[in-house]
This record gives sequence, C-alpha cells and structure tokens, in this order.
Amino acid sequence: MPDYSDVCVLIPTLDEAETIGGVVEAFHDRGFDEVLVVDGHSTDGTRKIAREHGARVVEQSGAGKGQAVREGVEHVERPYVLMLDGDGTYRAEDADAMLEPLFEGRAEHVIGDRFAEMEDGAMSTLNGVGNSIINRSFSFIHGHDFRDILSGYRAFTVESFERMHLTADGFAIETEMAVECAKHDIQTRVVDITYLDRPDESDTNLRPFRDGARIIFALYKLAKTNNPLFYFGSVGAGSTLVGFVTALYVAVEWVTVGVSHNIMALFAAFTVLLGIQLLMFGVLSDLLVTLHREQLRRLENRD
Repeated sequence: MPDYSDVCVLIPTLDEAETIGGVVEAFHDRGFDEVLVVDGHSTDGTRKIAREHGARVVEQSGAGKGQAVREGVEHVERPYVLMLDGDGTYRAEDADAMLEPLFEGRAEHVIGDRFAEMEDGAMSTLNGVGNSIINRSFSFIHGHDFRDILSGYRAFTVESFERMHLTADGFAIETEMAVECAKHDIQTRVVDITYLDRPDESDTNLRPFRDGARIIFALYKLAKTNNPLFYFGSVGAGSTLVGFVTALYVAVEWVTVGVSHNIMALFAAFTVLLGIQLLMFGVLSDLLVTLHREQLRRLENRD
C-alpha cells in the first residue's frame, strides 16, 4: 500500500505569510516529507517563511490559482497529490481521510466536503448561498453530485490530472476539475472534512461577486462539451419562449385593436425558428457526445 512518501502536498499561495508556516509545519508533523508551495508573487514574505519551515518553494511564472495548480503539478515527481489552500482553513488531520480512497484504489480524485463540519464563521452567509447555488447548478447541468465542487482540499493521482484539459487561471479551477472528472468518468469520491475559520490576521483573496460570476460562467461554458443538450437547449428554449410571447402579443393586438406589427411578427417567427434549430442541434450534439463516450469506453476495455 502506498504511504506518505508517495504523496506531494501542493499548496498554491498568494500573500499567506500569517498562516503558511503553520500549514507547512502541520503536514511535516504528520509525516509528509514533500511539501511544495507554488507562490504567486507574494509581497509579504510568504516564500521565505515557507522555506524556513521546510517547504520546497516555486515562484509562479504566471498569475492566478488555476495557473499555479497546473504549474505545480508539473513539478510533482510522486504519483499522488494532496492539494489545499495555504490560509489555515484546512486541517492536516484530515489528510488520511482524503488519501485513503486513492491508496485503496477506490478513487482517482477526492474532494473534501467543507459543509460536513464547518466552524462557526468559517463561511459568510453570502458565500454559503453562492456555494449552494453553484453546487446545485453543477449537479443539474453535469449530472453528478460532488456536494462541494468549490472545495480547495483535493487529493488526486497525477495520472488522472494529466487526463484533464484545464485552462482556468483563477478560482474557477476547482469547478473545471469537477467538470473534467464528470466528463472523463474519473473515479471521484467525496469525504467529510472540517473547515476552519480563517485567522483574523489572514485576508482572503476571493472576491465573492466577481469570482462567483466567473465560476457560474465557467459552469455554463463547460457544459458545451459535457452536456450540449443543456448548453444549446437552454438558449434554444429561451429563444423559442421569447418568440412565442412576442407572437402572442402581436396576435392580441391584431384581434383586439386591429393593429398589425409586421416587424415584430417577423422577429417572433425568426426567434421561434432559431430556438427550434438550437434545440435540434443540442439533441444531435448530445447524441454525438454519448456515442463518443461509448466508443472511448470500448477502447479502454479493449486495452
């Protein structure tokens, strides 16, 4: 059975001087000898503190958490990665629960569910509502309930990570990883973890409205290749509805007051036809995606 010597603890950071030392030390105390900090050009001494506590530090070549994660995995020389934020909100004590499904071969990707045991004040009401909306949207669009797709506590095999096509640079990286797990049928498990309140002296890099909008947009955009029926069908349904409402208004105006709205009638016909075409395109695209996945499964089984 693999042990901690097969694991690299990956921590992307940006101005985490107040907490990074304690985080690195906690994992060393648990027996992890490889802690890799990928720092996004911090100006508060994060890199120095991480090195002083025994971490291997790489200064990020680009910007954003997503880019840091991708670059960090390129520096990993071990088969397993345990990834978490450097803000002190995740516990080293939960590492065993995160890694166990990987070690036992029951999963290739593990997500820590922050909502299983969350300290008071660890998440604001606004962030809690936003997380709930995003998780439910993901489940509806992509057909998998991973309970907490925005969790920053992850464990995965390097091999499964390399099968993902990841492009997000910012906080949408967790969303993109969840979508790729669903898209490529990567064995995914969710385990309960404890989510701690951020220390008072540590400032968050998350901007709820800006980053939340980006995550929701990423969810919808990624549906194009994973659930094209929803992607094209939602636009088609909206277009069709607008057309029918416009047509209904034109008909009522013509019957009741004898006024004909020719341009609006043409607009209604156009939007209805466009909507129906998009719906049909979504059905055909969904069929092609289904056939493609079935073919991939057959090829994998043959190998």
